[in-house]
Amino acid sequence: MTETTTPPAPALAYVIAGSEATGGAGIQADLKTFQALGAYGFGTLTCIVSFDPKNAWGHRFVPVDPQVIADQIEVAVAAHAPEVVKIGMLGTPATIETVADSLTQHTWRHVVLDPVLICKGQEPGAALDTDNALKDRILPLATVVTPNVFEARTLAGMERLQSVDDLIEAARRIHALGPAYVIAKGGVELEGPDAVDVLYDGTQTTVVSTPKIGQERVSGAGCTFAAAVTAELAKGTEITEAVRVAKQLVTQGILDRLASHAPFDAVRIVAGSERAAADLVQVRTH
Repeated sequence: MTETTTPPAPALAYVIAGSEATGGAGIQADLKTFQALGAYGFGTLTCIVSFDPKNAWGHRFVPVDPQVIADQIEVAVAAHAPEVVKIGMLGTPATIETVADSLTQHTWRHVVLDPVLICKGQEPGAALDTDNALKDRILPLATVVTPNVFEARTLAGMERLQSVDDLIEAARRIHALGPAYVIAKGGVELEGPDAVDVLYDGTQTTVVSTPKIGQERVSGAGCTFAAAVTAELAKGTEITEAVRVAKQLVTQGILDRLASHAPFDAVRIVAGSERAAADLVQVRTH
């Protein structure tokens, strides 16, 4: 008689984010990233973002009712008791209030915040209200924050962010707002041949870089990076190694990017792709 063994339970990676209709970013990218890194992914939908192909691919934004969001979080937490969650696009002050209230009712080992400060498709005044609510309600709950250049400059209160030294200063200022770890992403936005990200933990600064792959931003790179960090933290990976894996995964995903009829390419993630880019990533501490 052959004995059957139950495989070990996978790490649980939870995400609260919006849907992006082309599949290249948002919760679609998050769940693909979790799967590629061997974590069990599940998510709560906050909004639906699509585009208008008949009008220069302008953004269309539809929020999910706050009670529906709260219901989704309630059942996700009750079913799986996750310890690590990624927060992606929220989109409205009402959504932010709902998510913040729900987060405080559960104990988290890590809350990874990808601080989407620009909600395309909204009026400027509404976007500002969303930005302020995100900083007031969600940022204080985050243990890990992954801003891009614009978000880092905004959160840090800096007039310009043009160099790696500026990126390091922004990470230090954002750390002072409360999160244990700040990962400020330079991407293709900074001058120079490398795409540089900075991890700051309050004591040590770690610079992670790869050669730039073109000069255009690729859809889903930021979502995928934060999702990879989330999956690795859920697996118990140390933060610096989690950032290294995320950088490797995104780098290979950009190399393998998917073109479409949309005016932007999308990161393409497959299982094991992080290993293919291992030699491209350089890590140094300050």
